[in-house]
Amino acid sequence: MTRHFKTVDYEATLQTSVRLGDCLPEDHLARFVVDIVAQLDLKALYARYGNRGGQPYAPEILLGLLFYAYANGVFSSRKIEQATKETAAYRYLAGNLAPDHDTIATFRKTFLPELQALFVQILLLARETGLLTLANLSLDGTKIAADASKSKAVSYRRLLEIEAKLNKEVAELFALADTADTRSVAEGMDAPYEIARREARLARLAHAKSVLEARAAERAAFEQVAYEAALRRRTEKEARTGKKPRGKPPAPPSSTPREGDQYNFTDPDSRIMKNSRDAGFSQHYNAQAAVEQSSLLIVGASLSNHANDQGEVVPTLTAIPEALGTPKAAALDAGYFSETNIAALEGAGIEALIATGRTEHNQSWQAYFAGAGPVPAADASVREKMAYKLRTAAGKAIYRRRKCTIEPVFGTIKEVLGFRQFSLRGLANVRGEWCLVCLAFNLRRLHILTLHQSQTEV
Repeated sequence: MTRHFKTVDYEATLQTSVRLGDCLPEDHLARFVVDIVAQLDLKALYARYGNRGGQPYAPEILLGLLFYAYANGVFSSRKIEQATKETAAYRYLAGNLAPDHDTIATFRKTFLPELQALFVQILLLARETGLLTLANLSLDGTKIAADASKSKAVSYRRLLEIEAKLNKEVAELFALADTADTRSVAEGMDAPYEIARREARLARLAHAKSVLEARAAERAAFEQVAYEAALRRRTEKEARTGKKPRGKPPAPPSSTPREGDQYNFTDPDSRIMKNSRDAGFSQHYNAQAAVEQSSLLIVGASLSNHANDQGEVVPTLTAIPEALGTPKAAALDAGYFSETNIAALEGAGIEALIATGRTEHNQSWQAYFAGAGPVPAADASVREKMAYKLRTAAGKAIYRRRKCTIEPVFGTIKEVLGFRQFSLRGLANVRGEWCLVCLAFNLRRLHILTLHQSQTEV
């Protein structure tokens, strides 16, 4: 018995006319992106265009391509250009045009400042459709690699060594150039050129040195607040117990750069940070997000080059659009705990729920369902009062949702979209790209929520 197989005539297939509408279902993400972009106010983008030059692509086209590409894990302008010729969804978004990669990359970099306003507009659209109600937030950060080479970084200690070595060589070359005995000059060596080359390098090192010294002063100012808070806690504890606290008193911060402080010549704004993926250290930025717990939409995003999270609460809260209203509560892990952050949240009318330490894994059911215990005294420390609040039923209900709301967002961005390294350099550009990533994530999430809403209504 002979088995018959389905075969394909590839030459005939190449001549087949394909209707894009047949390739893209009505609920396709590309169609959703086009609908959203059509509702955005793009006057600020159009105002940036001059009256001269050739006929440019409309901002709607390039925005749609960037939004859809980032929402699907495509971050290269060359790959986006290629997709406009090979992929149905991109051909639809480009209107059967094919913007070249240089046009796409230039548009992205040029209009980064306008992305924050578009991010807000999309959140307001989500609120109007009933998909977003600002209630409880989960706030956390994640380290994302910079477009910088670790081998192009120099530590403060090594910088001083190189600086001393180059100064010595310059002095030797000047002395060699001034000597009358030209026989001592190496054959083929151009002394003035060698001197100029070393002086140019010394100028770059001097700039790097000034940057590291400025960073050290900034770090000392930040640590001074924590130092004063630690001293105050020791004083309060001594007054409350009548005993001198154990351990050494905290040391005051120093404004002198540390030997290990590094400056990167590829992307000077990036910093050496610990990578949780392999426990190594590399050039990174610290990206922050505030996620609404019910919808899992990012309602506020910020980015810095500070390895520590404590100073990132206020910038992230500030990024939340005022038009959305005020959140009820915010859950944060122990890395954010400080009296300053608690005061900032409560000052904004947001109930602060910040862990006071690491939660023990594999707790017994007795510990898991234990009550809040006695109410702290009026003169109890801020840490004791916060620990009690987290033990209450209301505090537990909100804080327990922190990990299962913010972590899936970062997981989607890094694992599903594959965004683990920035394409741009410099703090301002990287902030803009992080806003674009969060915007694209929200579009992807809104598409899912819209489909679920329409199915529920049916």
